[in-house]
Amino acid sequence: MAFSSLAPGSSSPLGATPVSGGVNFSIYSKDASAVELCLFDSADAVEPSQVYRLEGETYCTYHYWHCFVAGISPGQVYGYRVDGPCDPDRGLHFDTNNLLLDPYGLAMVMPANYRRTPEQPVERSMKSVVVDPAAYDWEGDQPLRRPSRDSVIYELHVKGFTADPSSGVEAPNAGTYLGLIEKIPYLQDLGVTAVELLPVFQFDPFDAPGGLANYWGYQSISFFVPHHGYSSAAGPMAPLNEFRDLVKALHHAGIEVILDVVFNHTAEADADGPTFCYRGLANSDYYLLKDDGAGYADYTGCFNTLNANNPIVRRLIRHSLRYWVEHMHVDGFRFDLASVLSRDETGAPSALPPILWDIDTDPVLAGTKLIAEAWDAAGLYQVGKFVADNWQEWNGRFRDDVRHFLKGDAGMVRKVTQRLIGSPDIYGYENRADEASVNFISCHDGFTLADLVAYNGKHNIANGETNRDGSDDNASWNCGIEGPTEDPDVLQLRLRQRRNFLTLLLLSSGTPMIGMGDEIGRTQQGNNNAYCQDNLLSWMDWSLLDTEADLRHLVSGLNAYRMRRDLVIDHDNFTLGQLLEHRQLVWHGVALNQPDWGDESRSFALTSTSVRGRFRLHLMVNAWWQPLTFAVPEPGAAYGPWRSWIDTSLPSPNDCLGWDAFAPAAQNSCSLVPRSIQVLRTEFGSE
Repeated sequence: MAFSSLAPGSSSPLGATPVSGGVNFSIYSKDASAVELCLFDSADAVEPSQVYRLEGETYCTYHYWHCFVAGISPGQVYGYRVDGPCDPDRGLHFDTNNLLLDPYGLAMVMPANYRRTPEQPVERSMKSVVVDPAAYDWEGDQPLRRPSRDSVIYELHVKGFTADPSSGVEAPNAGTYLGLIEKIPYLQDLGVTAVELLPVFQFDPFDAPGGLANYWGYQSISFFVPHHGYSSAAGPMAPLNEFRDLVKALHHAGIEVILDVVFNHTAEADADGPTFCYRGLANSDYYLLKDDGAGYADYTGCFNTLNANNPIVRRLIRHSLRYWVEHMHVDGFRFDLASVLSRDETGAPSALPPILWDIDTDPVLAGTKLIAEAWDAAGLYQVGKFVADNWQEWNGRFRDDVRHFLKGDAGMVRKVTQRLIGSPDIYGYENRADEASVNFISCHDGFTLADLVAYNGKHNIANGETNRDGSDDNASWNCGIEGPTEDPDVLQLRLRQRRNFLTLLLLSSGTPMIGMGDEIGRTQQGNNNAYCQDNLLSWMDWSLLDTEADLRHLVSGLNAYRMRRDLVIDHDNFTLGQLLEHRQLVWHGVALNQPDWGDESRSFALTSTSVRGRFRLHLMVNAWWQPLTFAVPEPGAAYGPWRSWIDTSLPSPNDCLGWDAFAPAAQNSCSLVPRSIQVLRTEFGSE
């Protein structure tokens, strides 16, 4: 490349910013003595084509190293070598042999010979790329701002959704952002309103044991760069543009985009891990350290913990979120192990964690969905007690209680009825909305829904850790036979149980989330920790559409019910407490008005009236292993006779009838087969 001239530039903004005539560079490194900006001609270049050494006050303001390089433009490949004291016992890890990424870089390239090693020399290191984030035609697109009360979330993995040959998506689009675009009609037909994407921040695909691949993506390298492995084309701008194409296409279809974001740790692991960026720039700022700086506090299970309430890291997180909203148009974020963000710089939980209130009150993020996984890997559990106002929470208690109840465990009726009506025992305080609870049965972490009813224990041998990894607490039940079977009775029971799970999930107050492929019986063969299985085990098997369409019909029908305008209006502007006051809930057992809350009870019934009285439902749930007959109340004056709507014991399409279907039901009593659910409905003024 031609020689480019150097000027002092500015400390603000951070990162690489194209301006008239060149690019301004700025990076934070508190204890550095000098910084070298290295320019490269390509991702695979083994030597920089230009090196600018930044020293002294001309190029350093406070702890910010900066310069302006004339004559370069977006697309320029670059990285940093940072000089300073190397004293790991005090938490100082400066090493000029490592080429470091820009923590504010917006694109990056990975050389063909990249390997995950403690040292990151130039010849096999990732490199940052200069980007102009405004150089994209959004064609008028904006985040959709759909209210959470109207949302049905579908959690999916970008690659896993279309990588299987059965998807019908051909190379090079299979397993990419563009491949997902091809499946948008499927998502629309299913009736979901938002996709929650497993991490799409650039992660280290080699961060897995025994030569396996990191599939889930929870080992972040950058908080700004879309993962290049999900791009159909080569080149540093392809992931950026294809991700934006995906967002624009989903928005055009009325589907929001929620990102699963990992701000609790990085892929640098502990002192024996690779130094990509943060450790080599300002280790004591970016990480929670212990032993006077010699070691890393681990509240994440991933060998390090980001120092999220340090001002430098707070700003990084806030700028990242703003970037993904302003320049990538995403609609929301699910925060992995969000309780880590509530820990202060000593690791102790804080009553007023600055970063969470920064996010909660940021005007750029106003209207953006914020969802917390309100626990961490060190025992901090904050479901129902998460510290900020404008957040929803993954309701782990919904998952656990519904699993235990439908499994047939004792003492669960009172708990599961609370989950059904929005978990008021958890969220019924102050002015929490009913959608504060994100309800789910399964997600990426743990058994799929099909495996939940087919395995009593985990089968993780393929992960190479002798079945030690993954949770042993799954509240699963194999319905009598472990794993695959051709026994027709067991298969029918498993299908009925899956219908039961999805019916309770999609009828419950709150925001429901469906796991990828649960609507068609996707299995991981009993593996409940498939983070390192980038293969057919984890990918969506689209051939199941031929054999599992029945369940998909149920999900589509229940989602259509949730989107009924009269139901949506019913929820407008009500807190959870107000909603419960207006819905006229009447609890029953098998006898009317006599709910059985005892430990040995496995059944209940509920009559509920919509807030404005437009319709009434009568839900009957039998989680016992014997048939039960439930008394049915009078539908009420001005309401028509009860009609059948849902019966999980029946084959499709009779398991979920269309809302407008006329299907008279027994008016005085209903018999439910073991482990089944029925729902009756009536409308005001109907005949």
